[in-house]
Amino acid sequence: MGKLTKNQKTIAEKLEANRDYSLTDASALVKDITFTKFDASIDLAIRLGVDPKKADQMVRGVATLPHGTGKETRVLVLCTPDKEQEAKDAGADHVGLDDYITKIEGGWLDIDVIITMPNVMAKVGKLGRVLGPRGLMPNPKAGTVTQDVGKAVEEVKAGKIDFKVDKTGIIHTSIAKASFTPEKIHENAQELIQTIARLRPASAKGTYFRSIRISSTMSPSINIDVNSIEGI
Repeated sequence: MGKLTKNQKTIAEKLEANRDYSLTDASALVKDITFTKFDASIDLAIRLGVDPKKADQMVRGVATLPHGTGKETRVLVLCTPDKEQEAKDAGADHVGLDDYITKIEGGWLDIDVIITMPNVMAKVGKLGRVLGPRGLMPNPKAGTVTQDVGKAVEEVKAGKIDFKVDKTGIIHTSIAKASFTPEKIHENAQELIQTIARLRPASAKGTYFRSIRISSTMSPSINIDVNSIEGI
C-alpha cells in the first residue's frame, strides 16, 4: 500500500470510520475534508425505505433551499411569444419555442432546467426520449410546466431544486458549495430532508430514512445520525 498523501492523512485524522455524526457536525466536517482547487459541490445521498417500483411509493418533489445551491442554473423557457418577455425579465437564459426544439433535436443541451407551458407540451413532449434520460423533461409536479413562467424562473434561480428517488431507493442531489459556511450547508440540508419527510408515502412501512450521507466532490462520505435532524 502506498503512502498516504498529506490530505489523506488529514481526512483519516478528522473522519472517524463507522461513526454517525450530527447534521451540525457533518456540515462543518465536510468542509474540513474537502481539498479540491475548485469550489466543490456538497451532495446529500438519502436512502429511503420505499419501493420505487410501486407507483404509490415514488418519492418526488421540489425544495427551495434557503441559501440556493451556489450553482448558476441555466434555464431554458419554451413558451409562446406573449410569454417571452416575462421569462426574460425573470432571468431566463434562453427563451423561445420552435427554434430551441430544433436545436435540442440536433443535440444541443447546454441547460440545467427547462420550463414550459401546458399549451405547448404537445410540442415539447416529442423531446421526451432526449430529455427524459437526462432529467430535463418538464413536469407539472416539479413546477416546470406552468402558465406562470416568470415565477417559475425566479424560483429556480433562487435555489429551487427538483429531486426524485432512483430505482435503488436513493435520492441524490447537490445542496450547496464547499465555500458555503457550515451553517448554510446545515440549513440547506435540513430543508431538503424535512421536505422529503413530509412526502413520506402512506404505504411505506418501517424505517423511512434508512441512511443519510453528505459528501463533497471527491471527498469520502460522512454518515449522518438521522435522530439529530429536527422535524422528521
